[in-house]
Amino acid sequence: MKKNPPTGISRRRFITQTAAVITLPLILPGCATSFARRTQPSNRIHVGVVGWGMQGPNNTRSFLVEDGCQVIATCDLDKNHLQDAVNTINDHYQTKDCTAYHDYREMMAREDLDAVMIAVPDHWHELVATEAAHRNLDIYGEKPLAKTVAEQQAIVRAVEKHKIIWQTGSWQRSQPPFHKAAEIVRNGLIGKVTHVEVGLPSGHTDFAGSAPELFKRLVALPDKVDNLANVIPGTVAWDLAVTEPPQELDYNTWIGPSKMEPYIKQRVYMNWRWNYNTGGGQLMDWVGHHVDIAHWGLGFDRSGPLEVEGHGEFPAANALWNTATKYRIELKYPENITMTIAGGFDDIKSGTKWIGTDGWVWVDRGGFDASNLEWKKGKILPEALRQIKLYESPGHWRNFLDCVRSRRPTIAPVETAHHSAIPGHLGLISMFVGRKIRWDNASETIIGDPEASRLLTRAYRAPWKM
Repeated sequence: MKKNPPTGISRRRFITQTAAVITLPLILPGCATSFARRTQPSNRIHVGVVGWGMQGPNNTRSFLVEDGCQVIATCDLDKNHLQDAVNTINDHYQTKDCTAYHDYREMMAREDLDAVMIAVPDHWHELVATEAAHRNLDIYGEKPLAKTVAEQQAIVRAVEKHKIIWQTGSWQRSQPPFHKAAEIVRNGLIGKVTHVEVGLPSGHTDFAGSAPELFKRLVALPDKVDNLANVIPGTVAWDLAVTEPPQELDYNTWIGPSKMEPYIKQRVYMNWRWNYNTGGGQLMDWVGHHVDIAHWGLGFDRSGPLEVEGHGEFPAANALWNTATKYRIELKYPENITMTIAGGFDDIKSGTKWIGTDGWVWVDRGGFDASNLEWKKGKILPEALRQIKLYESPGHWRNFLDCVRSRRPTIAPVETAHHSAIPGHLGLISMFVGRKIRWDNASETIIGDPEASRLLTRAYRAPWKM
């Protein structure tokens, strides 16, 4: 068992053929996988790409420049996006080797694939991620972990069952300012933490730049329409927004497990975030960043809130863009720590701020501040202050590839992603039902509220099944 797998067969076929004779104790979970899950004879980690929308291209380009890795396949439901992906990958390698796929399951069935990068809309996360896990593929997956808590639980189970290496796209953990801020808190420099402020974006952002195209069609209407959150069914504006899907997009599959809705360009490409049928608004788009960092500093990567009460401002439930435009969530955590998550409120600054009995520290993209000016000096804390040293990453994509080889956990593993997103899910549920909810961290259930509990999951449109 000390010899390498035969080079004449693929890594996954080798696992299948030898699984019956490999029996190692469960107290050594890394040993069996680190032996059996070796990379290809070329010593490259072969990566497949699922999704070429907003995050897909950036993640793929990040993998393209990393040593010991080769992107060999890509998948997307839009033919134009798919071709762009193939061109980007082949142009980088100066080859024509990248294979294009319409169905992610067909791509994942390849014997020469080691890992996948998944960057699809939230409503597809569970199906794609669990398929990859069941096929023993390591996963770089985007945040939030999934559309609902139940879907997140399904992903966690699949990843843990198959001992998959998982990296969440919560890349702030791989950046020095966020690492330093979290270490300041974990080392007790601000004293006992009493409150945390998490500021997230509000409103809607036309990431795809497709809104002006629709506004031009609506300009002739007697009543001016300048906000897509005001466009609702039964109006002329809605009728003008609805069109046939373009031929290059497989819209029926794109909607997938979610409720079928008429095609509207302005809520598909990138802007699916602003429709609760497919996304979770600014809250769920950002909870995997700043709340993730808040938990890191608190040491709550495997913990969560006890009570959650949310209030928000919403467009009509059936509006073209219907996600909350403004929201504020108050949470109670263990150890008498409270947290405020807010979007659209001036008193809560963007980023993460921990407040303790002896000081405070705040961090955001491009910003760092603290009650003690000495903490602001340098990229890392002085060694004497680092009694607790947090995981250090050489770079988010590099960290994933290194862990694929070593079989050690990444800086943002699946359980961490799960718990980072739960406050957002619960806050949204509280806003929907209009009351405070209580959460049992051990059983991951809402206490004594059947109506709220039903919102922990969602129905899947046939033939898709969770």
